[in-house]
Amino acid sequence: MSVLDRLEATIDARKAEGDTSKSHTAQLLAKGRLKCAQKFGEEAVEAIIAASTGDKADLISESADTLFHLLVMLSASDVSLKDVLKELERREGISGVAEKAARTK
Repeated sequence: MSVLDRLEATIDARKAEGDTSKSHTAQLLAKGRLKCAQKFGEEAVEAIIAASTGDKADLISESADTLFHLLVMLSASDVSLKDVLKELERREGISGVAEKAARTK
């Protein structure tokens, strides 16, 4: 089991428990999907800023925050990490140009 799998399991447990007095994750999830998406966006922007400044330590820290908040947003949307990984596997070996051209959206 990878660290992302374990993190997802912890997020799912906090979601099921729903104890907002003891869990930041439960607090985020209680605020709903939109708030979770906004928080993910904030963290992604912070990672972008860290990358643009060249601060590796900050980029590592902000990337970890971004991954955490991505998993929280996925949980709030009832999407699993497994679902996302399956999509990445589906795209594996397909050029980005071909993959984008095949999209119907």
